[in-house]
Amino acid sequence: MTSESPMEPTFESLGVPERVSRVLADQGIKSPFPIQTGTLPDTLAGRDVLGRGKTGSGKTLAFSIPLVAGLAGGQRRPSKPTGLVLAPTRELATQITAVIEPLARALGMNVTTIFGGVSQSRQVSALRAGVDIVVACPGRLEDLMKQRHISLDAVQITVLDEADHMADLGFLPGVTRILAATPAGGQRLLFSATLDNGVDKLVQRFLRNPVTHSVDEIDAPQVAMTHHVYHVSGAQEKTQLVHRLASGTGRRILFMRTKHQARKLAKQLTDAGVPSVDLHGNLSQPARDRNLAAFSSGDARVLVATDIAARGVHVDDVELVVHVDPPVEHKAYLHRSGRTARAGSSGDVVTVVLPEQRRDTQQLLRKAGITAQPQQVRADSASVLELVGEIAPHREPPVRQAAPPARGNGGSHRVGSGSGRGANQSHRGGTGRPAGAGASNRRGGGPRRPRSGSGRPQTNS
Repeated sequence: MTSESPMEPTFESLGVPERVSRVLADQGIKSPFPIQTGTLPDTLAGRDVLGRGKTGSGKTLAFSIPLVAGLAGGQRRPSKPTGLVLAPTRELATQITAVIEPLARALGMNVTTIFGGVSQSRQVSALRAGVDIVVACPGRLEDLMKQRHISLDAVQITVLDEADHMADLGFLPGVTRILAATPAGGQRLLFSATLDNGVDKLVQRFLRNPVTHSVDEIDAPQVAMTHHVYHVSGAQEKTQLVHRLASGTGRRILFMRTKHQARKLAKQLTDAGVPSVDLHGNLSQPARDRNLAAFSSGDARVLVATDIAARGVHVDDVELVVHVDPPVEHKAYLHRSGRTARAGSSGDVVTVVLPEQRRDTQQLLRKAGITAQPQQVRADSASVLELVGEIAPHREPPVRQAAPPARGNGGSHRVGSGSGRGANQSHRGGTGRPAGAGASNRRGGGPRRPRSGSGRPQTNS
């Protein structure tokens, strides 16, 4: 006689409304992840919850389900949302909205995103038309609050996602002011990988008797990841190796330390027949959206990113993450690496190490709990070829057409690698003046003052 194994929990058994579980089933989501199994009974009961778990653990659905379920049937009012989700980056806010929207729609609610980098007029119009749930980045939200385009005094449920990352980006003072503007009696859900960087102060001040659920702490590497440490002898060998790692058929993310290097590598790979896009802090919002869409759809197989993407990109089926530039500290290594092996799938992580980086990288990996044995490799080493697998067909890069002559001066420009701005522009603002034009091409004569980049401060985000 065999004993029956306990039944696996379902969304219905955890108390999820039938209309919501039906939407999940239509998306192929039929069984809850551990973080959802742990938190849903408490969040659906209206309790404050602190959920800790690293990326890919299912946190977005864990707070999206109780958010829409708890607000269903409410009255929609102009500029007074009843639900609020705070996220540290525009990419994450957009992807959270994509998860919430179908669930909210099933219950007759709507969602609006609020973040900087785009005109606020459309956001203000959406608020005035009436909105149930707002997904926002703190900076733009505070701007709209100061201009009285939005009031938070009707918010019933507030969610903080990636709270520790908001602390890293310096958002904690703004987050504190925003939370203080919501009703003290509202439900608050805080999801974070760690409780350092002042996040614990938010918990102590704003969460009432929170129930804590921890799944897959951030300092534990994903068991589904295979880590590789590739030592190279110099810069030329590194370049060849990186191009080989980028050449496979599946999605892969390559991490760089600076915006300039990310943009440069994406262009080099695209020119070499490996369609790639870049993601970093200098891109306009339309360019970021366009590049992420190309990566998500498969039009570009490679995303070259700085650490701004280590938290804000949630794309499934990324088979390989490459630390082209090893990060400075071990948490960044784990956050970057968390772009692969998501939702139960497996993935590989490669760290490329120059001779002068070996000691620092060894210490970094030890703190991250990674025990991979370093290998001295070249682009054609057997272990590299085995990891890359099938090489994707070469794709001709897009033709970079010269702009038509303007005002007879023959100005032209080159188009960048999908960043929305030419990597090497040779004219500005459609004036038709070549970049190196002398006094004869300028009103008033005199030497032209040099410009640096876009004229905006440069940061490595």
